[in-house]
Amino acid sequence: MSKAIKVKYEKGVLKPIGEVELREGEELEVIVVRKTFKGFSKEAGKYRFKVGRDIVKEFIEERR
Repeated sequence: MSKAIKVKYEKGVLKPIGEVELREGEELEVIVVRKTFKGFSKEAGKYRFKVGRDIVKEFIEERR
């Protein structure tokens, strides 16, 4: 089972924000994702491209 929880980093320790349902001594795997958009625009810009048609209009028409 996977569940995302919010944590705060304080004095070298990740502390849960709010109640967490875990057993004492339970081992977990943690994936850290920063809550920031710094650098997002530059990174996302790498995936921009021009098209010769209105793909949004085509997408909407396909679903009607």
